[in-house]
Amino acid sequence: MSATVSFKVPTPHGTSDVSVSYTRVGRGEPLVLLHGIGHHLQAWDPVVDIVATEREVIAVDLPGFGASPGLPDGLAYDLPTTNSVLGALFEALELDRPHVVGNSLGGLLALELGREKLARSVTAFSPAGFWTEAERQYAFAVLRAMRGIARRLPEPLVRQLSRTAAGRTALTSTIYARPGRRSPDAVVAETLALVAAAGFEATLRAGGTVRFTDELAGLPVTVAWGSRDRLLLRRQGVRAKQLIPHARLIRLPGCGHVPMNDDPALVARVILDGTS
Repeated sequence: MSATVSFKVPTPHGTSDVSVSYTRVGRGEPLVLLHGIGHHLQAWDPVVDIVATEREVIAVDLPGFGASPGLPDGLAYDLPTTNSVLGALFEALELDRPHVVGNSLGGLLALELGREKLARSVTAFSPAGFWTEAERQYAFAVLRAMRGIARRLPEPLVRQLSRTAAGRTALTSTIYARPGRRSPDAVVAETLALVAAAGFEATLRAGGTVRFTDELAGLPVTVAWGSRDRLLLRRQGVRAKQLIPHARLIRLPGCGHVPMNDDPALVARVILDGTS
């Protein structure tokens, strides 16, 4: 069951209160899970119970996504601000340099937290930030199209489509290689989360010039990429390995951009191995 924590974050005009929704289960070393743009913490549901047998797992709704309210006026959806927000969240939850695992936008944020020395290890599944300009423009166009379609679909139609494997494929095949495996309720919930994501457009605008270039020396890093990722093409994983030479680069056979539902056992193993 999710909880909410509020904490203060500095702004150019003083401090502002930020609230974040999260879940916390398991025992062991703390491990934070960060989702991608337009998604929510439930993206990690297929792997949480497995990972929680060996780690204390904190899954987070990023500000402006899922159940977390948008950022207050004066705070931008850029990387420096998000680093500050997540750092303050860690303090509020009494997390001392947790392992950080992220997917897509969350993978980029995990790498950024590693660069800021706020993570003890980083595991990034199809992280943003290793694209060429053409690849970034393609990904952003696909994301905007996905949201545009979701916003035009009446909720009763979304629920109807989610009841069949073909309907779930129509709604989610851009991010899942095996969309039929996603439960109907999960497909409805993530479609509605995409529609309601208050931080979506501002995050995309802030990401227009983002590139990750730090080699993260001295930090354990795992980068994993689905062989059937249709949003951030898998060659970006090779680019990430070139920029972070000591990183483990893991191929996820048969997995799409959001691999947790495509192969939960494999993703959980990659997480546990990368945080051991």
